[in-house]
Amino acid sequence: MSLLKKFATVASGTLMSRVLGFAREMMMAAALGTGPVADAFYAAFQFPNTFRRLFAEGAFNAAFVPLFAKEIEANGIDGARRFSEEVFGVLFTTLLALTIVMELAMPLIVTYGIAPGFADDPGKLALTKSLAAIMFPYLVCMSLAAMMAGMLNSLRRYFAAAVAPVFLNIILVAVLAYAWWRGASGLNVGYWMAWGVMAAGVVQLAIVWFAVRHAGVRLGFRRPRLTPNVKRLLWLALPAAITGGITQINTLIGTAIATGQEGAVASLNLADRFYQLPLGVVGVAVAIVLLPELSRALKAGNLTEAANLQNRSVEFTLFLTLPATAALLVIAEPIVRVLYERGAFTADDTTRVAFILSIFGLGLPAFVLIKAFTPGYFAREDTRTPMIFAAISVAVNVALALALFPSMGAPGIAVASAVAGWINAGLLLAVLIWRGQWGMDRPLLTRLPRILLSAAAMAGALWYATGLAAPWLVRSAGLFNQVLALGALVAAGALIYFALAFATGGADIGMVKRNIRRRTKASPDDTGENL
Repeated sequence: MSLLKKFATVASGTLMSRVLGFAREMMMAAALGTGPVADAFYAAFQFPNTFRRLFAEGAFNAAFVPLFAKEIEANGIDGARRFSEEVFGVLFTTLLALTIVMELAMPLIVTYGIAPGFADDPGKLALTKSLAAIMFPYLVCMSLAAMMAGMLNSLRRYFAAAVAPVFLNIILVAVLAYAWWRGASGLNVGYWMAWGVMAAGVVQLAIVWFAVRHAGVRLGFRRPRLTPNVKRLLWLALPAAITGGITQINTLIGTAIATGQEGAVASLNLADRFYQLPLGVVGVAVAIVLLPELSRALKAGNLTEAANLQNRSVEFTLFLTLPATAALLVIAEPIVRVLYERGAFTADDTTRVAFILSIFGLGLPAFVLIKAFTPGYFAREDTRTPMIFAAISVAVNVALALALFPSMGAPGIAVASAVAGWINAGLLLAVLIWRGQWGMDRPLLTRLPRILLSAAAMAGALWYATGLAAPWLVRSAGLFNQVLALGALVAAGALIYFALAFATGGADIGMVKRNIRRRTKASPDDTGENL
């Protein structure tokens, strides 16, 4: 299966999740706006979600996948299963102990760590503590699910792991629809959403569990022991967890700082939803697929293939990310107005969220490039160097956020996040080049300026068209006219960008067709990829 098809397999599942995520956020905005219940829910959910990405997705995609792939090559499926059972025993026991400790300490953690700015509002602070306590066990389900997703990715079975997260948004949309039907109060909506998150964790774990069994790997529980393989995993996973979750670390820090301003937490999360669409669909898909593919190429000593994988991944990410950045800079306000401005979400909320979104847009290419650069380190079992760069990025983010928040509010936190992202991406690329582990090839260097030119031309056309479409984008025009006008803008922008990109040579349709047709040497397990 071609690299492009593997990207598309993962991206399709992520796209489904992100589209439903938009539906969820639209319904949340209408039900709660940027009020106290929304602030409390987003602050509470940020905590288990960040832990999940730090100690589950980031760590296991970075450390577990190469070691699992190595076990498959050395000892076959049986050896990989034994390794997985060793890891499962340690992981489950650790997560259970962590959950008990966190639940007991939750009042202190929320008061002094997650939401220190809520101290002046006892009701909001108490609600945040309750919601966080309900949702934290979600971490156990999602950490175990992330391990199994890593197994599936190593076996080149990408679909089940990609589609499982869709069910979080399916369940939460159903909860919100039921709340609307029942006419539930904002407080009830918050509690029902928290229990919905817990239910979604169980469902997602069940999906990947059955997918792993279908792939021929039946996991049993082993008494937790620190075997040499587990020690190696832990040695790699700690820095990988920090590195892989750098965006989430910065988001968690930003959320804690934002609790000092009414509505800031909800505004940041609503803006975050938009740029997470291209970040998730493109960046996460590339990171998930590139790591096992790059690991295999390096273990086989095929340095030419490894260099080609890295360059094509960066080319692919920029080809799809730069136009998204241009669009977020130009039409952020119409997007937010059409999708969010109704019910409890006001015109002032639209202005604030749109400004934050445009700033996040400036950092979007950096966030995606980080996902493309880090596999170059992880595939070589170097998790320490990216961790150092992640620490530098966090320090920059904290310093800038604290400096800018008093004068700029929530937009200052977005500025800090974008600057920290670019610093991290720049350091990752510079050291890869310095070590001779990244060779810029001619196609990338010649296509990149043309992609930039195409995105800039699209931005100019969108700016002009937005002025013409302004009467149909305001709330008074009605939802149907708003959606129609926004859809026309997006479609026109995409048409202009892709036409220019292919016309100028920023993309080569022949190369795309050849890549789709090209088949890599597949293992027997490839036949079951589309579960």
